[in-house]
Parts: sequence; structure tokens; C-alpha cells
Amino acid sequence: MAIYFLDTSAVIKRYVKEIGTAWVQALTLPTAPHSHFLARITWVETISAVTRRERSGHLSPPGAAGALSDFQQDFGRQYIPVEISAALIGHAGSLARLHALRGYDAVQLAAALEVRAKIPSLILVSADAALNTAAAAEGLQVEDPNTHP
Repeated sequence: MAIYFLDTSAVIKRYVKEIGTAWVQALTLPTAPHSHFLARITWVETISAVTRRERSGHLSPPGAAGALSDFQQDFGRQYIPVEISAALIGHAGSLARLHALRGYDAVQLAAALEVRAKIPSLILVSADAALNTAAAAEGLQVEDPNTHP
């Protein structure tokens, strides 16, 4: 059994077809023998990402509604949320400065590192190149779903 932390760029692939979708879907099947952690902010980021795709015309309204419904159902059943504490935000600020990360990417990395402190074998799954580079520099194992078309 593997233990994964998925950022939003990875999670979205489960609900919206793009490069890496099949791999992420296989990884996150309810029958897959894995655990999946997410930062609590992934809720907001995923809803935002689906909505932006809908408004830009890359996703139909029914497609967006289905993706959001599936994600909202899965969030409480299949993912283990990492709560965003003041300490985690402080750590994220340091990571943003150190690695020149965007704000939410720094929060995602801080959340993954919090899980890794308890579970050293944690694997970060992200399609964000800057986040992946920073995560590797912090000693995390990284999988990029874009390399699994």
C-alpha cells in the first residue's frame, strides 16, 4: 500500500479529462490499496478550477456539475484532509520565500511535509513543475501525473 498526497493539479485530473487522467483515476480508485491525503484548501482550489474551465468553455455546464458533484462526494469519503493550522501557514510562508512558490502551492507543500513528518514514505502527486521542484528539494518523493499519459 502506498500513501499519497495529491495537490489540486493532480486531483483535478480525476474529474476533468486531461493528460494523466487515466493514471490518477487508477491511483484513486476506491478499491485501490492506497491512502490519499489532501490539503483542506484543495476543496476550494478544485471548485475554482472546474468553474474556470466551465466559464472558459473548456467544460460544459453538465460536465462541470458532474465533476463537482463527484469531487464533493469523494472529498469526505476517499480523501484524508490535512487541516490548515496557523503553524502550517507559518511554515508555508517560509517555503514560499525559500522556493519562490505561489501562495497555495506553498500551503500544499507545507501540508505534504506535515504528513511526511508522520509517514516518511509519503509520495507527493502534482502536475505543477515549480511545486515538484520545491518538494524534491525538501526531500519528498514526487510523481508527476503528466508523465503518465
